Amino acid sequence: MSTAAAPKTPLVEQTVRQLIDDGREVGVQVAAYLDGKLVVDVAAGIADPDTGREVTGDTLFNMYSVTKPFAATALHIQVDRGLVDYDAKVADYWPEYAANGKEATTVRDVLTHRAGIPQMPEGVTPETMVDWDWMTKGIAALTPLAPPGEKALYLSMTFGWIVGEIVRRTDPQQRSIGRFIRDEIAAPLNAPDIWVGLPEDQFPRVAKQIEARPSLPPEHLPPLYTASMPPQVDLIPAVFERTDVRKAEIAGVGGVFTAKSCARFWAMLAQGGELDGVRVLSEDLVRTFNTPRPMSDEPDPVMFGQPVPLGIAGFWLGGEQPPVAAAKHTRAICHPGAGNSIGFADPATKLAVAFTHNRLQSPYTRDDDTALIVADAIRQELGID
Repeated sequence: MSTAAAPKTPLVEQTVRQLIDDGREVGVQVAAYLDGKLVVDVAAGIADPDTGREVTGDTLFNMYSVTKPFAATALHIQVDRGLVDYDAKVADYWPEYAANGKEATTVRDVLTHRAGIPQMPEGVTPETMVDWDWMTKGIAALTPLAPPGEKALYLSMTFGWIVGEIVRRTDPQQRSIGRFIRDEIAAPLNAPDIWVGLPEDQFPRVAKQIEARPSLPPEHLPPLYTASMPPQVDLIPAVFERTDVRKAEIAGVGGVFTAKSCARFWAMLAQGGELDGVRVLSEDLVRTFNTPRPMSDEPDPVMFGQPVPLGIAGFWLGGEQPPVAAAKHTRAICHPGAGNSIGFADPATKLAVAFTHNRLQSPYTRDDDTALIVADAIRQELGID
């Protein structure tokens, strides 16, 4: 990673500090690239309230579903190399997947969350979730809840294992998804703190999560939401601060990053697949990523009946409402993560941002979306829309 420091951004720093002083945040990192150059690099607050450890630029944060674009990009790399076809059946690469009504599922069905299997395998526990073979065998045996390709059913957690297994089976080296992301995305981009599967020697750098989301009674949660994220493996500190879970390659929700490394990934996408002379994806392919998926306004019963603004490539699209409001424009590609982290790339302005923190929250309006507040400060300070 370039050692050049970002320019001073007093408005962004003041905005972050005010959010912390107001108690709306505890520890924050935000990084932004414009035209491929680092222009914002802010770290503030407390990483661990128990010890008083402060957030620095080297603090690692759980970013949950912000991991999904890294898994999707690994798959897009395989497409670029002619090893995967979006219209091919998943079973063409993973024969065991062709069971119980999933035979016709295409790779594109998975990327657009229309594979029909949002539910986690029966009997999943943290101990089985960290076992790649147990999870992929369990997913291969699932019966779809809707015919593949026909209905939006957000793959909250299963996305990572399906995509990761396709990548592993089509990789000549048979690398795991975490290894593939390290080798083919993190290393070329000089972004060392992109981790899907965190080595134990990196644990002391991770920010302690603080749960600030409202607790809803089970009867108030959609059944498919609970099926997709069962309580025993839910996206909560008690699960994702476990040693075995941190070490596991949970490619849908298990990523641990710094904002700066994460932002370099989004900068590559904002620049059409290339950063600092290193091309990760072909420009023609990246240009398609903000194409809305078919029937993109369809309510998704996994996501409380709300539409999920997805593109055809597995990325969310920006918009006016949380959790994608920070990305602002529908032309932008992005991905939110549980607790309100986000990464986004705007191909028109060439702005790329990664925002992460340790106070997990669920924004319901633009006024309580701290990622949006910080992103707006970035745009204002840089003088871009």
